[in-house]
Amino acid sequence: MQKNKKIKIGIYLLPNILTTFGLFSGFLAIILAAKGQFSEAAIAIFVAMLCDGLDGRVARLTNTQSTFGEQYDSMADMLSFCVAPALLMYFWQFQGADKIGWLGAFLYVSAGALRLARFNTQIGVEDKRYFQGLPSPAAAALVAGMVWTKEYIGVSEYDQYLLISSWIILVGAGVLMVSNVRYYSFKEFNLKGRSSFKLLLLATLLIIVISLWPHTILFAFFFIYALSGLIITMIDVRKKRALKKNR
Repeated sequence: MQKNKKIKIGIYLLPNILTTFGLFSGFLAIILAAKGQFSEAAIAIFVAMLCDGLDGRVARLTNTQSTFGEQYDSMADMLSFCVAPALLMYFWQFQGADKIGWLGAFLYVSAGALRLARFNTQIGVEDKRYFQGLPSPAAAALVAGMVWTKEYIGVSEYDQYLLISSWIILVGAGVLMVSNVRYYSFKEFNLKGRSSFKLLLLATLLIIVISLWPHTILFAFFFIYALSGLIITMIDVRKKRALKKNR
């Protein structure tokens, strides 16, 4: 009789190490925010975002995708892009705001959890060109970018509006995450194919500009990205109305 073969159980190391780095960065962001090191906490969230972008691409390029990796990545995203930004904003602005502060932070966390749960149920069936709702990394980058930019600017004459603007950004990002607003996914870009020399030069210049003013450029980019979904939705609505009139 043949002996039963043992089923080998394991995980792919490389993409999951990157996910772990992202998880660590999100956890570190919470610790730094609790200590009042807000700029450093915001940077840690961006590092987590970088790791989140790399782990999936590395898994696809090396053919090491797995169900475990998908679930692990989702758990890491929950901490890094839902809990960490909410606590960063809470420690930065909302500690003295009573219930309105922690309720806004909780709304963002719960919206992020719902966004991730919806995304997980749509894997393999969604339109790869678009995300349904603002992606949680982009929402986290919007919040972290605001904190980092304001910390760089320092005290200003508009600080009296900082609390309400911070609450609007945080809650607004949460609402956009669970909305049906479409956001371009950039998944159609082929990084493995050949590109022109001009595109490489443009990418180099972009990296230089970001390195000069990373806080401002990143915040502006993700703020515009958050608005882009609303613009796409408005265009879609107008197209549908025009089609109805032409019938």
